[in-house]
Amino acid sequence: MTLGEKVKQLGNHANGVSRVGLPSYEWWSEALHGVSNQGPGVQFTKQIPSATNFPTVILTAASFNQSLWKTIGQAVSTEARAMHNLGHGGLTYWSPTMNVVRDPRWGRITETPGEDPFLVGTYAVNYVRGLQDIEEEEEESKPNYYYKDLNSRPLKVSACCKHYTAYDVDNWNGVERYSYDAKVSQQDIVETFNRPFEMCIRDGDVSSIMCSYNSVNGIPTCADTKLLKETIRDEWGLHGYIVSDCDSIQTMVGNHKFLGDGFEDASAQAMRAGMDLNCGDSYTNYMENATLSGKVKEADIDKALNNLYVVLMRLGFFDGSSPSLTSIGAESVCSDEHIELSAEAAREGIVLLKNDNNTLPLDHKKFKNIAVVGPHANATTTMTNYGIPCKITSPLDGLSKFATLTYAKGCDDVQCKNDSLIFPAMEAAKNADATIIIVGLDTSIEQEGLDRIDLNLPGYQEQLIKQVRDVAKGPVILMVMSAGGVDISFAKGDSKIAAILWAGYPGEEGGRAIADVVFGKYNPGGKLPITWYTNDYINKLPMTSMPLRPVDELGYPGRTYKFFNGSTVYPFGYGLSYTQFNYKIVRAHRSVNVKLDKYQHCRRLDYLDDAGRPLCESVLVDDLDCSTIDYDYELEVEVQNVGTMDGDDVLIVYSVPPAGVVGTHSKQVIGFQRVFVPAGESKNLKFTFNACKSLFLVEKNSYKLLPSGAHTILIGNEGPSLPLQVDFTVAAVEE
Repeated sequence: MTLGEKVKQLGNHANGVSRVGLPSYEWWSEALHGVSNQGPGVQFTKQIPSATNFPTVILTAASFNQSLWKTIGQAVSTEARAMHNLGHGGLTYWSPTMNVVRDPRWGRITETPGEDPFLVGTYAVNYVRGLQDIEEEEEESKPNYYYKDLNSRPLKVSACCKHYTAYDVDNWNGVERYSYDAKVSQQDIVETFNRPFEMCIRDGDVSSIMCSYNSVNGIPTCADTKLLKETIRDEWGLHGYIVSDCDSIQTMVGNHKFLGDGFEDASAQAMRAGMDLNCGDSYTNYMENATLSGKVKEADIDKALNNLYVVLMRLGFFDGSSPSLTSIGAESVCSDEHIELSAEAAREGIVLLKNDNNTLPLDHKKFKNIAVVGPHANATTTMTNYGIPCKITSPLDGLSKFATLTYAKGCDDVQCKNDSLIFPAMEAAKNADATIIIVGLDTSIEQEGLDRIDLNLPGYQEQLIKQVRDVAKGPVILMVMSAGGVDISFAKGDSKIAAILWAGYPGEEGGRAIADVVFGKYNPGGKLPITWYTNDYINKLPMTSMPLRPVDELGYPGRTYKFFNGSTVYPFGYGLSYTQFNYKIVRAHRSVNVKLDKYQHCRRLDYLDDAGRPLCESVLVDDLDCSTIDYDYELEVEVQNVGTMDGDDVLIVYSVPPAGVVGTHSKQVIGFQRVFVPAGESKNLKFTFNACKSLFLVEKNSYKLLPSGAHTILIGNEGPSLPLQVDFTVAAVEE
């Protein structure tokens, strides 16, 4: 190709070169929770008018079910392949979103797996594996290490982990993502913001990373050589391409005004930093002149094209894929299996927040007449968020299968700007055997480009709840649809509100899932993947304060469960069940003994005082051979269902660093499993942890350290704990 032909392949719409037989290609398609109509790469037609719409990511994450996440990815990639085979879609999907929820006001919480970096990264690994891995390759036992060069590993579709990095402000009080400069410590970058992306690359072998609109410490992420070339490609070993958010180069020039660059210079900066593909037309319009004027080498363009077209080769775009992929047809889109999977994902994610006197589940033989009120009582597209669903089962549709319903909106919409419709809702509740109030948020409150202004229910929704509660004849069940947490403290402590459920945005089968939970066909087992703060939290610090740790000199509290020690509405990991589970530690290692050679140096930590300070306080993780079994420790926990109903339990395991270390996390998630346990029975869960990955801390200079001393392993938020001693034996220096 000529230089002019090459640069025309560097935008999301690659023109192709007919002269050499290179076809055109549209890189931009999206599939956060199902093949979406976002982006020009997918076209829904009469042949395929829709695709299975799964719950939004925040609710699916609440299931804490790794196999579910991967299975959803497999279903989505199957539908994507079908659309490609029929000429309606590409093979490169810019999903999933991997940004950690740092602030409860962020508008894109619905797209994310939560506030814990390990949880977010684990979701990414499983969803990416579901999208990319070819099932027949798995059956033939061909994992990553089978391929000497992972750039030759075939792909079902190509996934993209986004938005890298420290991106979590969209539009708050006039501060927009297009010009925002995130002032972030290297400690927080290593510990929180970058960890999910590292996991996505190292463990998920994702084939693309998207850099974000914002700057980090004065440099736009898409022009930062350290973030892109040195970290993503050289340190973590990306096998694939790096793409900009759309159009990040334009924001570099027009919003960030980075170095006063025009489009030529900004394009050259991004290319030299390691950005291979520009979503937009800056590369295609300006890269040729930038090259001719010596601002970028043609060899750099060749590298970018190599990164891009190797991915298309792995997808079989040029010479065809295996018959197992090319034979996938329209019957695989919106299949009964996939629609049922969407319903199951919603059921598994729904979180039971309150259940006084075992009000739930409702007995359909006793509760025959139900009042269903509130702005989300007949929700449809609110549940699906983005995409064109196969069909939609609203809450009214689902609940009507179990009881006779009386419906009243209570509000015109989610904004609920007047109270004129509250009275009909009250009338509906007066004679009902039970009342279900379904409230919450929608994309008019929280979405991409729109951060929240508070954590309350909008408008008159709270008044609606209270007035209906006051006149209801039977028990009142409150259900919240939202992505971010909502301050419902008033309902949590209200004895007249018997039960509370959180349903996220539950996808196209959300109404069926809600009904199954309310009437006991399914026992809820979800856990909150984010902290639900009280509304006064947002008055204590601006959204633009990036540190995770408390900023004592300004009086700012910490962020996420790892660094916030104040009161909450509901904590991270919270969720009830219709049954009761007990935990018993069956077997556990109580110590990890590490032998250091004479070249491995001990590093000091900041302690509250010198009392009990270990001889060797910590060692740099990079100085240790963490791959050996010497660093592994095991845990086996018996999960006992001591209640009267079968159900799923989510067991979350945390590590707590040695007491007295200054400025570290209070605890961190190191593992989790979801398990089904019949009533009266028990099941054992086994965990194997690596000390370097599960017990590390990141000190203020951003070094990952393994501390010695007495660590603690916690089983769940209120379960048993056990001590774990880490000791270093320093080899004697030979004379």
